[in-house]
Amino acid sequence: MALSDSKESARDSIRLGTSGWSYKEWEKVFYPNSKTPKLSYYSSIFSTAEIDSTFYAYPNRGLVIGWARNTPPSFQFSAKIPKLITHDKKLDLEQGVEVDLVKFIDLLSPLKDSKKLGPFLIQLPPSFSREEVDKLQNFFEILPREYMFAVEFRHLSWLEDLDSVYSLLRKYHVSTTIVDEPLLPVDLTTTADHAFVRWHGKGKRVWYNYEYSAEELSPWVDRVEKVSKDVKRVYGYFNNHFHGSAVLNSLEMLMKLGLANQIQKKTLDGMLEKGEGERSKEKQAKLV
Repeated sequence: MALSDSKESARDSIRLGTSGWSYKEWEKVFYPNSKTPKLSYYSSIFSTAEIDSTFYAYPNRGLVIGWARNTPPSFQFSAKIPKLITHDKKLDLEQGVEVDLVKFIDLLSPLKDSKKLGPFLIQLPPSFSREEVDKLQNFFEILPREYMFAVEFRHLSWLEDLDSVYSLLRKYHVSTTIVDEPLLPVDLTTTADHAFVRWHGKGKRVWYNYEYSAEELSPWVDRVEKVSKDVKRVYGYFNNHFHGSAVLNSLEMLMKLGLANQIQKKTLDGMLEKGEGERSKEKQAKLV
């Protein structure tokens, strides 16, 4: 295999992007101006995006068709399961979440039909503890096997018996979500043939109002490479969207992994040049 072919294969197997893309504050920071078609521009730079808006409401089919049409053939979306299912009804089958899930997955079918659908993210509420493991397992039972799923635990009780937790995930081929955040440790365990990583940030009040330094990103090179050897594909998303930090950090991470293409390198250079003088130059110097 030629070196260029090997790099393209790595770019396909390690896909990094951001959680959401339609932030107005990214205009003139990442997007050239307010009239720039955001998804078209974003997908010309990145190979994946996490759809954050599906957490708050079901999308209409026309919007989903637009997502499929306005992105390159190789682009892939991950999507958050609606909070109606995860937070309001807390995965309770007795409250009709199976019908809710079928409806949601059907709405996303244009992405699957165009081969642009990555994993669905089941982000559990912070209050969803290990005492509700039966409810989680019952929910896993209804997951259609032809789709990829990842679950993000947020209650500390899930750390008490990780072996049994990971055994449960492996049984249903659900990926655990590897997180970088203030309250939970980094755990690189994989439980499916795909991996899901989320960088939330380390802000004092709002975690995701945060920009990772080059030094903070460096340990993630070995971590992402290690995980990529255990799975077929890694999906990773920066959730620190304030001020365009998610875009900047995602591009920096691609650079550090040696996976950035020329367009990504040019975009990163442009963002760093727009930065805060010496601080931006220092960051650029430490990037490699």
